[in-house]
Amino acid sequence: MIAEGDLGGACYALAAEIYPLCRSITGNGVRQTLDILARHIPLERVEVPTGTPMFDWTAPREWNIRDAWVKDPSGRKVIDFKASNLHVLNYSVPVHKKVSLAELKEHCFTLPDQPDLIPYRTSYHAERWGFCLSHRALSALPEGTYEVFIDSDLSDGSLTYGEYLHEGQSGREFLLSAHICHPSLANDNCSGLALLTLLARTLRSRKTRYSYRFLFAPGTVGALAWLSANEDRLAIDHGLVVSCVGDSGGPTYKSSRRGDAFIDRAMRHVLEHSGLDPVLLDFSPYGYDERQYCSPGFDLPVGLFQRSAFGTFPEYHTSADNLDFIAPEHLRTSFDIIMKVIEIVEADYTPVNLSPKGEPQLGRRGLYSSIGGDSGGVTSVMPLLWVLNLADGKHTLLDMAERSGMPFGELLRAAQLLREADLLT
Repeated sequence: MIAEGDLGGACYALAAEIYPLCRSITGNGVRQTLDILARHIPLERVEVPTGTPMFDWTAPREWNIRDAWVKDPSGRKVIDFKASNLHVLNYSVPVHKKVSLAELKEHCFTLPDQPDLIPYRTSYHAERWGFCLSHRALSALPEGTYEVFIDSDLSDGSLTYGEYLHEGQSGREFLLSAHICHPSLANDNCSGLALLTLLARTLRSRKTRYSYRFLFAPGTVGALAWLSANEDRLAIDHGLVVSCVGDSGGPTYKSSRRGDAFIDRAMRHVLEHSGLDPVLLDFSPYGYDERQYCSPGFDLPVGLFQRSAFGTFPEYHTSADNLDFIAPEHLRTSFDIIMKVIEIVEADYTPVNLSPKGEPQLGRRGLYSSIGGDSGGVTSVMPLLWVLNLADGKHTLLDMAERSGMPFGELLRAAQLLREADLLT
């Protein structure tokens, strides 16, 4: 176990541990990943049998793969699943036969504009077999007969997801969700799985006002399975989908469907005071599982947090999204951003000024500089003045932070000082 003081290193180490596993929307790769995450937090594993109704969907058949390769006319392996699990079209049906080069190419996927990279491709809803490889490698294959082999099976089984609930004092709930269906892609989404696991482990040792539900589920079908199973008891006050949090880009936040939910405001506030160069996006019905949580039948207050936005970086869904693409310091920054949002969620309240008729005399309470005319004193007293002025029972501390342009933490500290001086309740 890595010390909590090195959270960036801990996140990276966990991402590196789960990186080699071949995950998909179902199968043993998901279970193996959950086994590793469960060493850090007490995960509950849920198995949803194939064919289970999930609104307009049904739980798919389970896919597992053991090996796959292509041998050239000389018998040499030119594509090898054991070298990279991206080499196989995810959800490929089993095959073992000999084909011409022309027929092999009909089942191959490459990136001509990125000729040295292997793409990540899937075929969840159509039964086919296929391989992914670099365009340069495909172009170098000689004419002749090739032997193709995929040792996989697609059969009735179950869809698997993991869930952990840290219970708070109020019964109100914050949902944090990461997709677990991608194979060896470090940023998308080993980084999100690792970060949320370490975040859950950190919160376990704390008493919190809110409950925090962590969901590790396959994209789309996993979120639908969870929503379907919990439809009668959904009480989500805040939510974040977390992915692509290990690179140096952004940070990026896409608002919930509501646009002005508390989570949207808190995320915007933290990012605007982060000292980074954030990208703030309006909601759109395309992306990760926020589009399921924000579907009109639920309209949950769930946004999407990333560093570089999905689809905008050249490494996205390619073999270049490897462990060299993410770094401990970027994971730590992402972790800290989410923790600051949680701190706002936990600490926000609506204070009331106990001396609202004119400004109370701060100097005799030790809250104002005794030297008049000092511009530094004005700066230091401004959080106190903003809190006193807006503490009319109608404004929360986050309202005050947004109105004043000051960081939430400064106003929280000012409110604490005013309460100690019996000027605020």
